Order: sequence, then C-alpha cells, then structure tokens
Amino acid sequence: MSRPTRNAVADLRGATRLVVEATEGVAGIVEDLQGPTLGIAGLVHRGIRGVTRLVGGGVDAVLAPFVPLLGETRSRPAMQAALAVLNGVVGDHLASTGNPLAIPMRLRRDGVPLELRKRSLAAAIPGAGGKVLVLVHGSCMNDLLWSRRGHDHGAALARDLGYTALYLHYDSGLHVSENGRELASLLGQLVAAWPVRVTEIALVAHSMGGLVSRSACHQAVQAGQRWPRRLRKMVFLGTPHHGAPAERLGNWVNVVLGAAPFTGPLARLPRIRSAGVTDLRHGNLLDEDWRGRDRFRRGPDRRHPVPLPRGVRCLAVAASGSKGPGGPLRGDGLVPVDSALGRHRDPARNLDLPPSGRFIAWGAGHLDLLDRPDVYAHLREWMRGAGRAGR
Repeated sequence: MSRPTRNAVADLRGATRLVVEATEGVAGIVEDLQGPTLGIAGLVHRGIRGVTRLVGGGVDAVLAPFVPLLGETRSRPAMQAALAVLNGVVGDHLASTGNPLAIPMRLRRDGVPLELRKRSLAAAIPGAGGKVLVLVHGSCMNDLLWSRRGHDHGAALARDLGYTALYLHYDSGLHVSENGRELASLLGQLVAAWPVRVTEIALVAHSMGGLVSRSACHQAVQAGQRWPRRLRKMVFLGTPHHGAPAERLGNWVNVVLGAAPFTGPLARLPRIRSAGVTDLRHGNLLDEDWRGRDRFRRGPDRRHPVPLPRGVRCLAVAASGSKGPGGPLRGDGLVPVDSALGRHRDPARNLDLPPSGRFIAWGAGHLDLLDRPDVYAHLREWMRGAGRAGR
C-alpha cells in the first residue's frame, strides 16, 4: 500500500497563515498589558499588525497557484504527529478559518485515506471480512500512533480474531459532539459501501476517542441511522467519561489570570485551548453540553447524561500509577480511575458497567494502554466473548 502523503505548498500556506494570526495575537496581548497605546507605541503596535497581515497575505497569494501543481508528497510520521498535536490544540480555529493544516475526518489504513466506494474498498482491502473494527485515537494523536513499541491493538485483533481493522483520523480540536456527528455519518457510509455484508462493528477507542465514539452512537440512534444495529462491542481505553482534572487545571489557571487587572490580558493564552480540549473538562458528548456557554468559564458539571448504547457489550480499561489494589488509587496522570471506568456518584451519570466490563492496568500510564501486554491479553479475551450484551 502507498504511504501517507501531504501537499507541501498547502502545508506551508497553512503554517504561514497560522504564524501571522499568532503574531497579531501576541501584539494584541502586549498592547493590552501596556494599556491604551498612543503616539509612537501605538504606531508600533499598529505597524506590527499591518506588516504581519501584509506579509502573510502576500505569501499566501504567491503560494496558492502552486498547490495543485506540486501535488502530494510523502509525509513522514513526525510531520503527521506534529499536525495531530497542532490540531488538538487549535484544530477548531484551523477548521473555522479554512486552514489547510486542519485534519479532515477520514478512515485510513497505514495512514492512507480510504475512498468509501465499494469498488475502491475492495481494491484497497483485499479479503475484507464482515467483522469490522474501527480504532479511534485520542486528543492530539493520530491513527499512526496506535502502533507503539512494536504493538498495534488493531493489527493484533485482526490477526487473532479475524477483524478487518480501520483507523479513524480526525481533528481532535473540534467539539466532541461535532466529531461524533461526523463519525456517525462516516460509519453509515462505510457500511453501505463495504465490499461484503457487515455482520459486526466493533469500536476500540483511546482517551477522547471514547467520548467521540459514545457521541457518535447516541447521535446515530437519535437520527435513526441503521449502522448501530451492527454494533456489537465498544472498548474504552483511558476514556475520561466524567472528565479530566488536567483540563480543569488549565481552566483554573485561566480564571486566576483573568482575576487580576495586570494579568488579565494573559488570560488569552490559556484560551488557545481548543473546543475539543475544553470538552474534556467534564466529558461533554452533546451540543447541548456546550452550546450557548462560555467554555472557558469555571463552573459545575452540567452535562446531559448519556447512557451506554443498549445491546452493546462495553469494556472500560483504566490505567493506574498505583502498583496494585489496597493503597491510594492513583490515576494515569491524565484521567482518574473512576472517570475511566465510568463510575459516578450520580446514578444518572454512572455508566453502571459490571465487573466483567472493567479492568485496571496497575503501574501504567495513559499511553501504556496502547501497548501493555496485560491490556491486550484482557482485550483479546473479552473481544472473543459473545456478541451482544443483555442491556
């Protein structure tokens, strides 16, 4: 299979545009710190903004005609990883401004996008089976990062259990509900175009990917889409079902900076956190969880409870820095154990997974869930089990 490609000129245009916007933003912060800028100081600030816009617009205009001429060039994994981080942090801004660096949602194999047409899929995936596994990455990550230290859950499950593994690639800076809606539509297209009859869909999701998957299932059912009838299993690896304190800490810094008159302008800096990142504060899944609210404002959890999909076997895996049970229960550095296992004091929010649907990887960090042998062994045996749940 061909390797992942990128259009180098389009990327350069996108980077130039982002640098221009960042320079203008920094100039605005400095101007606010100094107060009203008159005379020479004001002229300097206005000059910075004017020159920045002029240079950026000029470069963009010069490079634009070369985009279709250059075509696609091979993209290195490091470049793909950098783009994933950039999209995770400011992906909502990239998408809203039409920046070429914004990642469009696609299903990929080996980093190569799949064309969702029956003939194209048959050519790209010879021997495609009826058991389809879709892996959904987390925030600031991409589909290539499922391969870690020589292990890939998708490839291993394809080898051991006969799944055909596909990998979602998406802009993790968008709202979870926006990505969920797009994933729901994409899975519908996939089932309709699959070369053979789809007998089973399984989702394996890491971190934010679990929220996107839950949102997709809920929105698909609400819209009357048919693909959820084929969904049999969902696995959540370190998913912050009830939020992540790391995002709340960022929000707290924002509140503290905004409270003092002198540091108020610096509050813009934490506000570069994307919509996707702020959704991690409590684990937002729906438009109603964020629409009409200041997403940077500190406040209580006002999420609308969303239960796990009916009739689908679900497994939640948490990582804990603790060496084992019996002592203080530590999280994985990003997600608390209770959040990853879906446990909540509010019965309406508690995901109510049975003991067989929960697993803790002791002495592990958040990313270790991608390659720990004990995690894969448990995942494989659980995936080998019966198809549908009784809920």
